Amino acid sequence: MNGTVIPGTPIAVDFWSVRRAGGARLFFLSHLHSDHTVGLSSTWSRPLYCSPLTARLLRRRLQVPPCWIRPLEVGQSHVLGEEVTVTLLDSNHCPGSVMFLFEGVFGTILYTGDFRYSSSMQGEPALRGRHIDCLYLDNTHCHPHRPLPSRQRATRQAAHVIRAHPQHQVVVGVYSLGKEALLVDLAVEFSTWVVVSPWRLEQMRLLELPDVFTTEEGAGWIRAVDVTEIRCDTLVSWNMLHPTIAILPTGRPVKVTHPNIHPIPYSDHSSFSELCEFVKWLKPCSVIPIVKGSTCQAYFQKYLSSAPQALPDLRIPKPVQEPVQQQSKRKGRDPTFLLKRAARHSVPRGVVYESPEEYTEKSEEFTGVKVPQQNYCQSALCSKEGCTCCHTGKEKEKGELSGEQPGAARAASAVSQAAVSDEHFPAGFAEQYLLTPLNVVKQNSSQKFDKLVEDFFRRGEAS
Repeated sequence: MNGTVIPGTPIAVDFWSVRRAGGARLFFLSHLHSDHTVGLSSTWSRPLYCSPLTARLLRRRLQVPPCWIRPLEVGQSHVLGEEVTVTLLDSNHCPGSVMFLFEGVFGTILYTGDFRYSSSMQGEPALRGRHIDCLYLDNTHCHPHRPLPSRQRATRQAAHVIRAHPQHQVVVGVYSLGKEALLVDLAVEFSTWVVVSPWRLEQMRLLELPDVFTTEEGAGWIRAVDVTEIRCDTLVSWNMLHPTIAILPTGRPVKVTHPNIHPIPYSDHSSFSELCEFVKWLKPCSVIPIVKGSTCQAYFQKYLSSAPQALPDLRIPKPVQEPVQQQSKRKGRDPTFLLKRAARHSVPRGVVYESPEEYTEKSEEFTGVKVPQQNYCQSALCSKEGCTCCHTGKEKEKGELSGEQPGAARAASAVSQAAVSDEHFPAGFAEQYLLTPLNVVKQNSSQKFDKLVEDFFRRGEAS
């Protein structure tokens, strides 16, 4: 299985075991090859982010419920939850395949998934001049002694083999997804239909490829079959009916079992030299191989940035770890603001990772939250009828809350005009109410709570 949960983030890419995903809340699918979908099925019940084309294939191939599929436009940045931004980039691998550029308080991470590097990627606006903290790299062919030609050159090699056998029919072994461009190029080169199975023809139409495919036997003399059919026994059977050669497009070393099987070094993964060029241009702080068990980092050490940045651990969001009074100083707000946060309607704190749709629904929900009408004014600080403390300085509060998390800003009441410095803030009071769960605070009578609030402000004014 080629997938991972990225440490220090809520992100899982091509990883479909929720039980082993730890704290991952955002699940991404780079493309639909089977080694990247292990564990993904019709029972999946979490939001899943992918490209629009992969989303269409996903519904057809794995019957994942549409309600959980979240297609994201390629080339655009998307904010998920409050602290994660992702940009999908074409990975030049197979139809619908993408790389993911993640940005957040954890830094900037580029996850290539399976990809074939092209120099045109250097013109991608999202990558040009971008500092990359961590590069998750497709290291399928990360070996200096395994050179690969470009796909254009490999296509010419396949055409040369076909021309050398003018009386033979041709079968091309391909996976269920990928190498469609090779089939189209050969069809155009030799002006013939490519015969495919009915389900593959349906997929070709879904991919909106050129109309060079047919299911009619004998309509063309090039046929696409599953790669598992390219074997010695099938070649013997085919040649008993008609002289036949097989083209096996792969960048991996293969053992030829029949003289009419012709491996062609056509690969949808980057060659070693392309990987070096990519890393040299990108200059990330670190490289992590996607295919496990490889030590290819040593090849790229000389290309890495000389100033690596440590990625913080996000298991506990930073704002929650800071002492209450330090948060007040850092944000430039009165301690009274923190008091109201303790008594207001409870909302999630820290980083909240949600899909945009869910977040919109919850935003609407929080907007409508009201304090029960028991002679309370809008302020959580006062319960006296006719009190005006919650109405003064309302315009000022709007500016003060502009940097607060959206959920907190909506739930918080207006800040009182009376500013109280940190040194006048009674530690015992903060300990009793600010750091006490709201349900425990509610156990105290409203009169006792009101008296403590009044005493708090009286002591502040006296000092």
